[in-house]
Amino acid sequence: MLTNPTPLAARMRPRDRSEIAGQSAALAPGSPLDRLLSGKAGAQSVILWGPPGTGKTSIAHVIATASGRRLEQLSAITAGVKEVRAVIEKARDEAELYGKSTALFLDEIHRFSKSQQDSLLPAVEAGWVTLIAATTENPSFSVISPLLSRAITVALEPLDDQDLSTLIDRAIADSRGLNGEVSLSEPSRALLIRLASGDARRALTTLEAAGFASFTRTQMNPTEITVDDIAAALTSTPARYDRAGDMHYDVISAFIKSVRGSDADAAIHYLARMIDAGEDPRFIARRLVILAAEDIGLADPQALVIATAAADAVAFIGMPEGRIPLAEATIYLATAPKSNSAYLAINEALEDVRNGLTPAIPKHLRSAKGVGYKYPHDDARGILEQEYAPKKVASKAYYRPKQLGAERERFALWQVLKSLIRGEK
Repeated sequence: MLTNPTPLAARMRPRDRSEIAGQSAALAPGSPLDRLLSGKAGAQSVILWGPPGTGKTSIAHVIATASGRRLEQLSAITAGVKEVRAVIEKARDEAELYGKSTALFLDEIHRFSKSQQDSLLPAVEAGWVTLIAATTENPSFSVISPLLSRAITVALEPLDDQDLSTLIDRAIADSRGLNGEVSLSEPSRALLIRLASGDARRALTTLEAAGFASFTRTQMNPTEITVDDIAAALTSTPARYDRAGDMHYDVISAFIKSVRGSDADAAIHYLARMIDAGEDPRFIARRLVILAAEDIGLADPQALVIATAAADAVAFIGMPEGRIPLAEATIYLATAPKSNSAYLAINEALEDVRNGLTPAIPKHLRSAKGVGYKYPHDDARGILEQEYAPKKVASKAYYRPKQLGAERERFALWQVLKSLIRGEK
């Protein structure tokens, strides 16, 4: 079956509900997908949201087959308003003349403009089509509100290892797949599952490529796909990462939260994923600089220096060597004591200012008429009792240092300074 020109992933597309891999939560009894698959009354349009290879296209095909609906399929990459209208007109005719329902599978709906998405509304609202839209990006940001309100968003998850194993076994044994012509060693299976990263399509594509490699290695007489066959089939394993999509935000979020949470190993893992996927190193560096100021702050003032130096180094030397200062900064920041006192202080002060708390500046502090100002350097300690804040602000305590790291000493110092400046005994 390795001579079949149709890709293995396409040949193994599920024929019915039982062959859909994973997604037990999304397919639970009574769920929107369950109603669509069962052809029950009240079935609603759905937006399938999930990473590549989670079964969005497969589910759409099974829905159309199982429910007796006509299936029309469009890709937002190639289709325009003209193609959408043609599908809608045909769907309306089928509904009015023959009572036949149409399922419209629209792949990559996030690539449709607002006007293109608007063109779907009349058909969805009238019930001429049941829309099954697929997207890898958060529909809240990429799908217009009127369409969102007329459809149920269903989140699909990456397949787990057991789901992938079942899928691989079926592809090896099934007559549509490799028809039992080759077997798979356990180390090969484990590697294939790991490389797939929850992506069914990637698992089957890699399996097929490894099958071809096995045929070549054994001179068309293969018996078992080995780890070397898989390695020979792949020049690289691209990460499931889209710099313009949700994965971009998910990985950087996990990266920042790992550094903030002081897990250096997890932080380095996410850093590696971003670097391998081709993320802009300047973006990573900027986020580290922000984190150093926001989450570490005065608990380790050196953190901001190191983060800024890493950013400068990346800009100076570029990649791939820039990965080293990025890793150094990541580990330093992850293992540094944490304090967000500066972050909280400026945010609280800004909130007060924006709410109108801007009383007159004390006369002795004004530039033009600063009569009565006491010059701190005239005192041996460099500290004099003096009113700095306006009276309405004097009771505010914006800076509340944490007793962690270097800020522990600053906490004690700040207590002394406040008492001297304000004349507290």
